[in-house]
Amino acid sequence: MILTITPNPSLDRTYEVPALDRGEVLRATAERMDPGGKGVNVSRAVAAAGRRTVAVLPLGGAPGALVAELLAGQGIEVAPVPVAGATRSNIALAEPDGTLTKINASGPELTAAESESLLSTIRTHAGAAAWIACCGSLPRGLAPEWYAELVARAHRAGARIALDTSGPSLLAALRERPDVVKPNAEELAQAVGRPLATVGDAVKAAEELRTYGAGSVLASLGADGQLLVSGTGTYFGSAAVAAVRSNVGAGDASLAGFLAAGGEGPEALASAVAHGAAAVQLPGSVMPSPADLDPSAVTVTADVPLDRPLTEPAS
Repeated sequence: MILTITPNPSLDRTYEVPALDRGEVLRATAERMDPGGKGVNVSRAVAAAGRRTVAVLPLGGAPGALVAELLAGQGIEVAPVPVAGATRSNIALAEPDGTLTKINASGPELTAAESESLLSTIRTHAGAAAWIACCGSLPRGLAPEWYAELVARAHRAGARIALDTSGPSLLAALRERPDVVKPNAEELAQAVGRPLATVGDAVKAAEELRTYGAGSVLASLGADGQLLVSGTGTYFGSAAVAAVRSNVGAGDASLAGFLAAGGEGPEALASAVAHGAAAVQLPGSVMPSPADLDPSAVTVTADVPLDRPLTEPAS
């Protein structure tokens, strides 16, 4: 079982539009409503693969009730933590060329009692988990050190932790030595305080995160592929993609694929790349099923192209 924690979940509405014309009335050609949040997406991808997952998340108001209903409909066990504030609603506008415009709400402010209830609920389910995936930004009311406390408690319970967050929350948690961290290129650059122009720059930044405390670093480099830097080696993975439809949740699908394949080594990286490549070819934040994966399109190598410039340099 993979346990996911999403401290700031959302109800996500995605509209596909012919073009994003500012100040005009836009007619959507398609629309979707999905439960959102990075940990939620990991659970959705795990469930789509036919694996058991439990999603721990604070939920409040009518949007929170709808998030729980949508997750249950996808075969996901929900461990809700009731909160006074309403769960946030986000909007995404997707254009035919893959350009995505997102409007994310801030979400409710959690009280100290709600924070402790969240940690307590995680502890209740942690014993049965092969992995605990802690994902996304922290809501108002939770200090940057909250993830560090969660990692410490989980490790004391003998659980393995995968952490997907950024900024002060990531840096604070590194001292508790999470087993895996999963930044994208921008988050990796932010963590080390310097721009990344090549794959080699990303490798050096990932190695630096390991010196700070990360066990392994699974780094998403957008269209360029993914890196895995661990104590047993450094690997680079990529996949051919026919057309990008939406990149919402692609990194979360990658993390799900990585953990479902064991969470270490080149085989897990290949699974991560396959899941991410499949996700970007699906609408909205739809998570890929096994039928959507194309392992034959994936290449993983220990011969990392260090001098390759990043398509989108990170600053």
